[in-house]
Formats: sequence, C-alpha cells, structure tokens
Amino acid sequence: MRGVGKTVLLTQMGKIAQNKEWVVCQLEAERGKDLRHMIGDGLYEPLYEISQDAGPNPAKKFLRALKTMLSFKASYDTSETWNFGLDLSGATGGAANSGSLALDTKNIIRDVAAAMQEKGKGMALLIDEAQDLNEEELATLSVCAQMAASERIPFLLGLAGLPTLRKKICDAKSYAERFSFKNIERLTEEEAREAFQQPAEKVDVEWSPEALSLALHHSGQYPYFIQQFGKESWDAERNSQNTISHTAAEEGIRKGQEELDKGFFLARWDRCTPKEREYLRAMCPEGTEGIRSSMVAQKMARDLNSVAPLRANLVNKGMIFSPDHGIVSFTVPGMAAFINRQPE
Repeated sequence: MRGVGKTVLLTQMGKIAQNKEWVVCQLEAERGKDLRHMIGDGLYEPLYEISQDAGPNPAKKFLRALKTMLSFKASYDTSETWNFGLDLSGATGGAANSGSLALDTKNIIRDVAAAMQEKGKGMALLIDEAQDLNEEELATLSVCAQMAASERIPFLLGLAGLPTLRKKICDAKSYAERFSFKNIERLTEEEAREAFQQPAEKVDVEWSPEALSLALHHSGQYPYFIQQFGKESWDAERNSQNTISHTAAEEGIRKGQEELDKGFFLARWDRCTPKEREYLRAMCPEGTEGIRSSMVAQKMARDLNSVAPLRANLVNKGMIFSPDHGIVSFTVPGMAAFINRQPE
C-alpha cells in the first residue's frame, strides 16, 4: 500500500548501515530505468569517498573492487570512465562486463562486499518501488542474495514495494520464497495514538481526548495521513493550556484533506486516462477492500476481456493491485473517497 511508510523504513535502514560505515547503494526503481545502470551509478559515490581515505597502501581487495567497478561501468557506458585516484594497474578483478546481468552484478557485489568484510563492514543494496523491476532484474537480485548467503559475505538486500512484489520476485526465482517478507500496513490504534501524541508531548503539548479521537478516525491509522493531519492540527491555533483542541483538529483535518487531495491523490489521478478513471470509478467503494474484476466490468457494462487492458495499465501505473486471483484493490488508502469527491 501507499502511505504506510515503506520508503521511510528503507531510508532508516540505509542510515543505520551508513552509521556502521557500510557501503550503501540506495535506489528507486522506475520503469524504463536499467538496474545495471542504477547500481553502477549508486555505488560510485560511496566507493569514491572510501578511495579518498584509502591512504598510501590500500588493501588489495579494495583495489580489486574498484577495478571490477570500472569494468561494471564499462558494461553500460563506454563514453567516459571513473577515476578513483588510485593506481589500479596491478589490481586483479574487472570481470563485470560479460553482458550477463546476473553474472556481472554478482561479481561487483561479491568484490565490494568482500573488500568491506576485510574492514569488518559490509554492503547494503536498498531498492524502493521494487515492483517496477522486470523479471530478469528480480531474478538477478535473488541470485545475488543467494550467493551472499552461501559464500557468507556481508551483503544486505532490502526491497520495498507494492503487495505484488512478493509474487513477482518468487516467480522470477522460486527460492526467493525463502526470503524474509514483511507486510507493512496501517498502524494499530495504539501505535497511531502514540504517533499523534509523542511528538507533541516532547514539547509539553497534548491532544484533547476529543481531538485525538477525531484525528485517529480520519487518519485511518495510515502513517502518511497521521503525519498530514498531525501537522495541520499542530499549525491550527492551540488554546492557552497548550492543548490541541477539537476545533484545532477539525481545522487540521480540513486543511490536511485539502493538501492530500491537491498532492497525494491528484498526482495519481492525473496520470490516468479518461477510460482508466472510468475503471477506477467502477471500483468504488468496494475497491478499498477488494472487488472482483468481473464486477468492475459489469458496472462498466462491458465484458471482462474488453476491460483487461485498462486493468493491466492501472496495475503498471501502481494504482491498483491484485491481492488474490480475480480481485483488484486500490494501492492508495482513501482513493475511493477521493474519486467520489471528483466531478464526473
């Protein structure tokens, strides 16, 4: 689902790894972007920074990793090369331009992780929107994770994406079923309550019980909405007792909803064609929890096969997903309510 904090969690993982002086390559997948290119460019900066502090006698494994890195770069871009400021003429390595995505990616990850292992560190590859990677790319990442586990090298692969990601990566490589999957959904009521209260309590501000109850209800316990409604309620006038009142919460929710409609929801709605919007309207309101594709077609007065391309396009755009066979659901919480607020 959108708005549940996947990107925030992935970024926090990256910060933890960086604080431990790991090499961190953090990417956002996007249709049309090549994984090879993204990994190469994402690794350059952290490796360059390490090379500047390598001293007069850098470790052989680190020099090997840099030479393999240059080879990996040449596999997708020969127009220019990188300079790490170190003499790599006598270094081994460089076998990362075979043309095989799996082999080349495996070699660069193996050499970088092995170089970091020598220093008691490791390498992390963190990819957001991973559902947009193609089958070959997902298979490649699975191969790399399997290699790291079998060779006992310190490599962390973290992927964040829509619910379709699990099936896509398992279809790409069956042994990916052994990976650790975590479903991140809306918070529990107690967690959502704490998310509203704790930031305010740190500066001696509290929510009135009525205001908190109202904000909890309208947030649906989704982190992004909690953040939006919490901010706007905070910005609304507080009373002399440093309390966020029911009136302030009402104003905050009104302004927060306006901001969500103008940004979070509208940006996605604008990407859809008129026919795709018609499909989305037909999903309301059942699409929040899931609706049968056949029922959507029936509501549109069309047969199932004729609306299949619309469904596929909306899946590709990240608007909907299929939680089960023959079922479609919105990826964005509150999308059905937003659509119902839009003029026909």
